[in-house]
Amino acid sequence: MPEHYFTDDPSSAHELRSLTLPCGDRLLDCQTDAGMFSRGRVDPGTALLLEAICKAMPADFAGRALDLGCGWGAVGLSLACRYPNAEVVLCDVNRRALALAQQNLTRNGLRAQCIQSDGLAEVPGYFALIALNPPIRAGKPTVYRLFDEARRRLEPGGALFVVIRKQQGAPSALTQLREEFSAAEVVMRGGGYWVIKASIQ
Repeated sequence: MPEHYFTDDPSSAHELRSLTLPCGDRLLDCQTDAGMFSRGRVDPGTALLLEAICKAMPADFAGRALDLGCGWGAVGLSLACRYPNAEVVLCDVNRRALALAQQNLTRNGLRAQCIQSDGLAEVPGYFALIALNPPIRAGKPTVYRLFDEARRRLEPGGALFVVIRKQQGAPSALTQLREEFSAAEVVMRGGGYWVIKASIQ
């Protein structure tokens, strides 16, 4: 049975790769490895998610932000880079991915906290911003559980940003988010992906 990136302790052989992550006027130097999502590049869904967050959030954002299911850290690194006064947290069930995320933060002189956690189970506190590129292959119950956990951890006025490919369930995800949150809308489309912003009052 093939090993998925949402495995907590990947057993696949290490295969480190280097890539650059654009962030404003910086190019962040990052490493990825086997056993994690999008290890060869920043996938277009993540790139669109980051573009939507940057457009929606104030440049001086200084609240708490969570990269939920951070992988090797593309979203969390970008948040820590763009919002140096924010308190950024990265979490993932995948130990290998989380270790790389921490290394990538250190490599680029960025500050954030990394926590191994299945969803938000081990993550303390509340957030003004949660970013999620959900593990679609884990199945709809897992994805919708992450929606629910995120809703419970948003501060009043906080927002969850989710990116999903239209053909992989974005319309049904939008319906689900509208049922759970005070409001949910598609804030950006591109390359077959939707970025949905879901907020609470």
